[in-house]
Order: sequence, then structure tokens, then C-alpha cells
Amino acid sequence: MTETALAAAMPVRRPIAELPDELVSQIAAGEVVDRPAAAVRELLDNALDAGATQITVRLLGGGIRCLTVEDDGMGIPPEELPLALRRHATSKIRDLRELECVGSLGFRGEALAAIASVSDLSITSRTPEAAHATRLDARSGELRAAARGRGTTIEVRELFFNTPARRKFLKTEATEQAHCLEALRRQALAYPEVGFALWSEGKLVEQWRPAPRQQRLADVLGEDFVAASRAFEWEVPALRILGRLGLPEAARARADLQYLYVNGRFVRDRTLAHALRSAFDDVLHGQRQPSYWVAIDINPELVDVNVHPTKSEVRFRDSRGLHQQLRRLAVEALAQSRAEALPAAEPAPTVSYSLAPAASPLRAAEATAFSSPPPLAMPREQTALSWAAPRSEPAPPERDAWLARLTSPVAPVVAVAASAPTAAAPAPVQDEWPLGRAIAQLHGIYVLAENRQGLVLVDMHAAHERVLYERFKQALARRMDAQPLLIPLAFAASAEELALAEAHADTLMQLGLDLSPLGRQQLALRSRPALLDGADLVALSRQVLADLGQHGGSQVLERAQHDLLATMACHAAVRANRQLSLTEMNALLRDMERTERADQCNHGRPTWRQLSLRDLDALFLRGR
Repeated sequence: MTETALAAAMPVRRPIAELPDELVSQIAAGEVVDRPAAAVRELLDNALDAGATQITVRLLGGGIRCLTVEDDGMGIPPEELPLALRRHATSKIRDLRELECVGSLGFRGEALAAIASVSDLSITSRTPEAAHATRLDARSGELRAAARGRGTTIEVRELFFNTPARRKFLKTEATEQAHCLEALRRQALAYPEVGFALWSEGKLVEQWRPAPRQQRLADVLGEDFVAASRAFEWEVPALRILGRLGLPEAARARADLQYLYVNGRFVRDRTLAHALRSAFDDVLHGQRQPSYWVAIDINPELVDVNVHPTKSEVRFRDSRGLHQQLRRLAVEALAQSRAEALPAAEPAPTVSYSLAPAASPLRAAEATAFSSPPPLAMPREQTALSWAAPRSEPAPPERDAWLARLTSPVAPVVAVAASAPTAAAPAPVQDEWPLGRAIAQLHGIYVLAENRQGLVLVDMHAAHERVLYERFKQALARRMDAQPLLIPLAFAASAEELALAEAHADTLMQLGLDLSPLGRQQLALRSRPALLDGADLVALSRQVLADLGQHGGSQVLERAQHDLLATMACHAAVRANRQLSLTEMNALLRDMERTERADQCNHGRPTWRQLSLRDLDALFLRGR
């Protein structure tokens, strides 16, 4: 290469210079405002911080040509209006102590300055004691008297008019309007005491009046969400968790109905989202996505909200403890059966039964597994939260005997024939039990029962599968038994994996994994969970370490064991075309009423459906 070519290839040194204020503001605007919905979100935060009880958003051209946010809050004094447009000017914080315990939605002092740098912005505001409102034009800096009631109106015209490269990346006006509506919807769900309205091209698009929280959820997310969801609440002095979880049968193809709030702020937190998703592990079908609304109110000193320019991410001081607590609450909420909501006059008696002909030793073992075992307490997860009360639940003394019954060969059990007389208790009245009394079997697949509401249809294989699956899970010890390896399994590990193995050695031992460093670049596995014979132990170990690093806990081994138990339950469950007696069908219904998560099998399919008398009347046009 010649000297001339070499000189041309060398970069030209440019002197270091301070950027102009306008360019600095435009760069900052790119972090805060990327579309009209982002501007709407920032202005809504300011309106709510100002104590507004009614907020109205008006759009032209999807917010690109013009967007206006009006509120009835406390307003801005005239002398402070010019300062409101300065970068990093805010009334929310004064020092580091206040920054570490932020209780407001907006505190960075960037929103108005960022929006004003990429648009033609004006502010009209009036405080309660002012004789009239004052209007500020951000471009000219002119202040003049204006007419309006108490509160503030911010008008943003021609967004990105001076940054055409950014404007060309905007979508159609309809798409931008939909994003603005979603921004309004998120705030409406967090603040039911505030009224919200959205106008577009002079027409009212959506309006939500102040209402109780449950009514606001129904207004915004629909009555179907409230009807197909379960509420839960938990509170201690430093933390309050409130929410509604959509039932598995109401899961969606997309994750578009998931709303998570921390101290009134909509956030996207992978740790909390993982806790909620993992609670649906064995009740959700395929790749379906759960729906939920969860609000977490936590001491501001325990959460850092200053980690993202748009304030959409937070960092918790004890993310692992919060993850476990939220997951436990979600699991408990999903453990309830829809049958519990149906009226029942008396508790159902225990009826033992078997569902297997003496065809093979395997079938005999399946029959034994289905016979009613001793009642076992449902294990609950320990939580590392400092504010949670400690739990103390000794392992059931009959667990070992029950496990022995699951694995030992037994003599065949003779099933009760459908036509044979039974010595069971007198036939129950249909009002006594939530799922009613069995009346027939359809094609050897479905059990038909009648209750106070009407007709109950049960998929007997799916229902039996869930009953067995929950029994198998209850029979397992909370502490996973470990099987020592005759020859330790060594595998290459990264520096992060080595550090995680040392930091979480006690947790790994509780999971049945004895992992320890072997040199600088290897880990040695000296024991494995006893139930996971034949699994890919290296892949499992790495996945567990990855979960420990990301979430502070891991359900990888638990899910692997549950997958095995699900397979066992599927093979042991009663098959189609199997004729059952009324006694056997009623016993299955009673077991479903006592079983957690009995509404879905372990593959996520529904196990039963209710047809009310009104539904049946509609089928036959009765009453018309």
C-alpha cells in the first residue's frame, strides 16, 4: 500500500468538543421518546403525579400530527413553566436519599425537555390559587394568559418534524393510535380511581370512569377475563402483592394480556414474569401464554427504579425472595378447582376403588397406584424473603410406605363389574357434591354427572391422570433424594458456572446435585437426583446453574421429575373404552373434588365441563 493510500485509510482526528444543547436534547429524546405512545406515557406519568382525577388524551393522525394530554391536577405556577422545559429539572427529588426511595412515576426531569426538542410543544397550566391559566410556547419561550380550569394541558404538534430519519420509522396512523391506547390502558389498570378518555380525530375512542378495582379490570380487560381468572392477595408490612391470574383454559396464543406493576409503574421484569410463567408449568397446554394482572407495592428502599431511561425496568434488592413468594402465591391460586366454587351441602365421604382388570403386573401396579393412599400434606416452597413468616412442615411419616407401594409388585386387583351389586353408601343426592352424582358413561370416554347447575361432562382419562399425577407429586419428598455416582462426572465449565456452583452449593445439594470445582475450568458431579436415572446430567447441571444465576432459584430438576411422574400417571390412568360402574365413576368425581388443579390434566387439557340448565334450554330453544 502506498503512502498516499495509507494516509487516506487513516482516520482523521477530530477535536473533542461539547455538543450543542439542542443536539444533546435530541439524543436524549431518542432514549425516552421513540413514538407518540412514549410521549403519551411520559405525559400521563406527570399528570398522575400531579394528583389528577380525570385525564383526557386527544390524537390527530395517530398522535403524529398532534397529541394533547389534559388533566385536572395541581398545575404549574407561571414562574416555573420555563424551568419545566429544562433538562433534568424536576420537583420529584432533591438529593440522593430521595432518589433511593422514589415514590413518584416521573423523577428524571427529561420528559418535557426531550419531547420539546423533537416537536412543537406548548404548555397551558393553572394552579388552584391562580386567577387565570398561563400558556408557554416551547419554541419561542413566550408566556401569555390563557383560559382553562385548574390543571395542565400539554400539546405536542408535528412529532419528529426536525428529525425526519426517526419519523420515517413510525408505523401507520392506526398502528400508532393503537399503541397510544395501550399506554392509556396500562395506566387505567393501575389507577382505577382516576378517569381516562381517549379521543381521535374528534371522536371518542375509549373512556373509563373512576370505579372500584375489579370493575376497572372488567371495563379494561373485559368481563371474560374477570370471570375466567382467580384473585389472590398477600401482605406484610414491607410488601403487598395483589393480582388476578387467568385460568389455564383462558390462555392465549400471544403474551398480550400480561400486566405487571411495581408501585403503580408498569414494568417488564424477567424475574417476576418467569415466576408467574413457571406457576403454569403443568397446567398450560403447549406454547399457550397465561394472562394476568399483578400489582406489587413494595417499600421504595427495596427497589431501584433508576435503571432504565423509560423506567420500564426495575431492580429488586431481594429478587430471589420475591420470585419465590410470587410463584408460591400463583401456584396456590391455580391449585384451586372450579368445583370449589360450586355449591356443596356436605363433605363427600371417601370411596376407595380400583380401575384395572388383572391383565398384567403393570396394570396391577397401576390399579394399586389409583387406590386411595393416606392423605398427604401438599408441600409448599420455602421462601427466602426476610418479611415472610418461616414455615415448618415435617415430612409425612407415611411417605416412605406410600413410595414403597408405588414401586413394589403386588397381586392383581379385581375391578368391580358394572352390573355387580355394591356395598357402597346410599346413592348421594345431587346437591351434596360440587360435581354431582354420576348417571352414565358415554362411549367409554366421558362420565356424565348431574349437579345443582345442570350437566357435568368429565374426560375420565384426563381426570384420572391429574388425580394420579398429584398423588405422585405429593408422595415425593420435598428434599430430592440423591444417588451418589460411582465415578464422578467431570465436564468443562465457564468461570461464571464455577462461581455459581460455589455460591449455591447448599441449594444444589438440596436439589440432589453434588457439584464442585475440579481445577480451573471443570466441574465434577458426584451425585444426581435418584429419580432422574438416564437423564443428560451435564445439560441438567448447566441449566440449573443458569437458572440459579438468573433467578436465584431453579425448578429445572423439579420439572424433570414432574415430567417423569406425568408419564407414569398417563400410563397408569384408566384408558378409553373402559366400562366403569356408577360406584367407580362417583369415586372418580369425589377424588377430583379433593385434588388440586383438577380442572386440567398434566398436559394442560381440560378435565371437565359444566353445562348449565340455561345452556341446555338454549340448545333446545326452550322458553322462546
